[in-house]
Amino acid sequence: MMNRRQREDVLVRRTVTVETVPSGQAFELHEGQLAQITQALGGSFTLVVEGQMVRLKGEDADAIGKEPPESIEIPKDVKVDDVEPLVWDVLRTCYDPEIPVNIVELGLIYRCQVDPFDAHGDVRVTIDMTLTAPGCGMGEAIANEVCDKVLALPRVQDITVNLVFDPPWSRAMMSEEAQLALGL
Repeated sequence: MMNRRQREDVLVRRTVTVETVPSGQAFELHEGQLAQITQALGGSFTLVVEGQMVRLKGEDADAIGKEPPESIEIPKDVKVDDVEPLVWDVLRTCYDPEIPVNIVELGLIYRCQVDPFDAHGDVRVTIDMTLTAPGCGMGEAIANEVCDKVLALPRVQDITVNLVFDPPWSRAMMSEEAQLALGL
């Protein structure tokens, strides 16, 4: 595993669709292109290709000769009371591709609510989150990643992620750990 400050050159081994950063637009990398990994956190890779920063999903890690990142370990018997802590654990695996700090430590999660969904003990999760900047093109991609990861948890049958901008995000919302990691 590379640390945050290392960069690694890689060769694209197969054509793959990535998202440009920060616009979030789909972009195709072609077999044989050179890329540089700048961040490998939370199940995705941030690459620089011909001066353009892009995000590669972990499920496409083989396209750059890497293994898919490991996910968090989920207990076999998940009880209703276990779901909310698991949701927070999963949220800590979601990263803004430009910032090597997870969205929880960045202070982007304003609310995480777990409510009953049915009589079988399944739940509905509602998350209010913000972005470091309202015009961030990666907002939808980050929200989709949150949805995919939370829906993969046992007992979660429904999720709503609301992008909210009130109150506006500021550096004061970051954890002390995040501020230290970013040298603030």
